[in-house]
Amino acid sequence: MSILSSDTPLYNHSLPQIEQWLKEQGCQQDETELHCWRVQKPTWQAELWLDIEQITVRYVQAGEKGQDIQRSFKYSLSRQDIQAAVFSGP
Repeated sequence: MSILSSDTPLYNHSLPQIEQWLKEQGCQQDETELHCWRVQKPTWQAELWLDIEQITVRYVQAGEKGQDIQRSFKYSLSRQDIQAAVFSGP
């Protein structure tokens, strides 16, 4: 399965393409909640949810006082823009 160009809006990608892209970014799918993904980087960790209209990201204990930081990105953004925003960290 080939993934579409990185400047293509995410809503034009099929679910298997989005899942493959997340795996390529080092994400692991939750076994019971299939819409939930987790990623662990050297300096941060996050949970991602594939919602109906957007990807929601929660950076775990990433705030100044250890609170979670949550952000949402519409599927109308390009895969490249979402990748830059999500995987650059909190």
